[in-house]
Amino acid sequence: MLEKTYDAAAIEPKIAERWDDAGAFKAGAGSKPGADPFAIVIPPPNVTGSLHMGHALNNTIQDILVRFERMRGKNVLWQPGMDHAGIATQMVVERQLMERQQPGRRAMGREKFVERVWEWKSESGGIIAGQLKRLGASCDWSRERFTMDEGLSKAVLEVFVTLYKQGLIYKDKRLVNWDPKLLTAISDIEVEQREIKGHLWHFRYPLENVAFDPENPHTYIVVATTRPETMLGDTGVAVNPADERYHAVLDNNVVLPLVGRLIPIVADDYADPEAGSGAVKITPAHDFNDAEVGKRNDLRQINILNTDASIFLKDNNDFLEGLEKTSHLDQLIHALDGKDRFAARKLIVAMMEEGGYLEKIEDHTHMVPHGDRGDVPIEPYLTDQWYVNAAELAKPAIASVREGRTNFVPKNWEKTYFEWMENIQPWTISRQLWWGHQIPAWYGPDGQVFVEKTEEEALSAAVQHYLAHEGPMKAHVQNLLEDFKPGDILTRDEDVLDTWFSSALWPFSTLGWPDKTPELATYYQTDVLVTGFDIIFFWVARMMMMGLHFMNEEPFHTVYVHALVRDKNGAKMSKSKGNVIDPLELIDEYGADALRFTLAIMAAQGRDVKLDPSRIAGYRNFGTKLWNSTRFAEMNGVARNPAFRPQDAKLTVNRWILTELTNAVRDVTDGITSYRFNEAAGAAYRFVWNQFCDWYIELLKPVFNGEDAEAKEEAQACAAYVLDEIYKLLHPFMPFMTEELWAHTAGEGQVRDTLLCHAGWPEPDFLDGEAAADINWLIDLVTGIRSVRAEMNVPASATAPLVVVGAGDVTSERLARHEASIKWRARVETIERADEAPKGSAQFVIGEATACLPLGSLIDVKAEVARLGKEAGKINDEIDKIGKKLGNEKFVANAKPEIVEAERERLVELQAAIEKIETAIRRVSEAG
Repeated sequence: MLEKTYDAAAIEPKIAERWDDAGAFKAGAGSKPGADPFAIVIPPPNVTGSLHMGHALNNTIQDILVRFERMRGKNVLWQPGMDHAGIATQMVVERQLMERQQPGRRAMGREKFVERVWEWKSESGGIIAGQLKRLGASCDWSRERFTMDEGLSKAVLEVFVTLYKQGLIYKDKRLVNWDPKLLTAISDIEVEQREIKGHLWHFRYPLENVAFDPENPHTYIVVATTRPETMLGDTGVAVNPADERYHAVLDNNVVLPLVGRLIPIVADDYADPEAGSGAVKITPAHDFNDAEVGKRNDLRQINILNTDASIFLKDNNDFLEGLEKTSHLDQLIHALDGKDRFAARKLIVAMMEEGGYLEKIEDHTHMVPHGDRGDVPIEPYLTDQWYVNAAELAKPAIASVREGRTNFVPKNWEKTYFEWMENIQPWTISRQLWWGHQIPAWYGPDGQVFVEKTEEEALSAAVQHYLAHEGPMKAHVQNLLEDFKPGDILTRDEDVLDTWFSSALWPFSTLGWPDKTPELATYYQTDVLVTGFDIIFFWVARMMMMGLHFMNEEPFHTVYVHALVRDKNGAKMSKSKGNVIDPLELIDEYGADALRFTLAIMAAQGRDVKLDPSRIAGYRNFGTKLWNSTRFAEMNGVARNPAFRPQDAKLTVNRWILTELTNAVRDVTDGITSYRFNEAAGAAYRFVWNQFCDWYIELLKPVFNGEDAEAKEEAQACAAYVLDEIYKLLHPFMPFMTEELWAHTAGEGQVRDTLLCHAGWPEPDFLDGEAAADINWLIDLVTGIRSVRAEMNVPASATAPLVVVGAGDVTSERLARHEASIKWRARVETIERADEAPKGSAQFVIGEATACLPLGSLIDVKAEVARLGKEAGKINDEIDKIGKKLGNEKFVANAKPEIVEAERERLVELQAAIEKIETAIRRVSEAG
């Protein structure tokens, strides 16, 4: 006998062990020879990471698809793995070294440090894999990959060298996002925009050949900046060509205060005539927008920062070029060189004020980019980096989506994809780290670069290069070759590759590419990619580019983009807000199945999931309902009967549930295949809770307790059959409980032929429209009566007469046949048919007829009207209050979006509630 309660904490590990022992999720497990493949690659979580709600949603959706297709008999591979997470992992290990008071990275040296990272990885990294197993992720864990493993490293080398030799990878000096704390370039996704209360400094830049007078605005141009220290690198001032105020000074120069550099006034649409003075200082080496203005107007790029964001003036040839060497300049360099950027900012503002160049300072709240790991403001920084010609690689990837070979779901994300891809910039792929794939580039004594897969190949290429060209380098190399070490001739590039570079190869590198493996031939292209919208640019687009370039085929045919998981009020989860919900804590409290089902039923396309733990408790109750119904069925002799065939069922109630099962399977299947997971889960929920547990089990009780042995035997066999199909139907959503129930209900001393995860997906084709209409009519009638009684506050013990007006032959026959059931289930005393509705009765439509309940004698009409009126008054007061809020433009503009949205949702709920109360008041009044 099934235990009274389902103990998730005890059963889930047991089921996970059963799957593991059976190799249930290995590639192709459970499929027949020749089955069509179905493959998903997991978005590789960071090796430093732990499970968060985004992972939980993402992997639940993937697992639903994978389990569904596995049960449909496909040759399934869900490929797992992890990303080496360059910056995050290096930071974790460096922090560990510091906490243990051990030598730091620099003292340890590169080779020893990288060894230490591998040690950390084997001891502490990758805990998220175990956490995903707790969620029920049915990956082929035997094939787990790592972006730094031997095979994937081989793929990275192949791609880098190939792209370099095709001219699609190159080195260039450009602006990058630079983290002054971590001393590396970082990607856009690693930059957080934070709102900072700062200042806007307005400076006076004197016009050339005019005596500067702070009191005379005709002698200077006013520019404003939030970063005064960057003025040292200004090489121009831009004004809008349509701004008549500056027509007279266009093509003239201003004198850069403190520095003395002459910089031109240029006409450029970037300057907004409506903003401030309409003039903008241009620092091409320290601002991305300014860099574009600089290109258009041929302005110099002058870098005035060191890698740690301290000021770099002394021995800075770019800064000193064209400047007259004066004692004033020497004093400036002495005062600022080597100073931290923010300390320099204060000094510069003081100097500008002293010289009469400071016009005013305004408080200014603005967004400041910060490195998400280094946690300091990043600097646009001019530096040599390796780049991929993304614009060229993007062309086939754009065409693929345009031509429908790869589709985004929801489709609106295609617009985002196109906007980015069609304006794509060169992709910065080098990082100034030690943990990662070291760039396979070596430099000769004269700086000549050689890109090869190995140092030996690079050395061979270098020797051929130098010996083939006459000159001093030839003789130098010949001398070195007499008694050389590779390092005498070549020096390897110290940088490593951006982690997105290796993960861009994920759909084919994990399958063994560049080797021609059976897995690659079978599972590429993969089917669907499940991802969050925030990495469409950084991962999805790059996988598209790389897959098409190296495999000549898209890496997937569908990209399903899921929304964010927010808190119950719609706010984005963050540690600073204190509203982060830990999925592992929810699994501990409610079980993995309840969390998974909640996420699935709330995963509507294009709509964020507002997660309230009380909802998870509710869906745990759903699981409990199924558990209890199975137990009740077992207590009533329900057991599998292999001889049962749906088409042989005679009882109307059985033919009804079998019809509804067919409809439910169709709806769940359609929901999953169209990526409408909320609709699929909703259809399963309605069938299991409402139709099977609430009604079918209830309607079977007289059969189980009756004397008709044949009917009882059919009911027991049919209930067992439907339960089996329910376990299958719910398995992708709630794998643990359903696997346990499947095993338990095999029968006394029996073992199932297969695990549930390998059982065939339900494919019922039984339909009996008459039976379905008959039982659904009964359900609608009883539900309608119960609703009216509840609305009118009729005591539960009271029985009432039912009068049916306008009943046709079918309805009359149903009333007679189901009379006992109606009386028992709806607390009805008598059932009569009439031509007119009795006076003072509550009414509702049922088919062609009207059901009337004369309840005036059962309730205190006046008291009930008063009670309902009081309740309506409270609700209307709240509706007015919220309506005033939402009608206040200041509130809508200034309140957080999630608060405004919550108020709007609450208003909809209250309006629905008032409609119900108004209906109840009308019915009660009519009954009086």
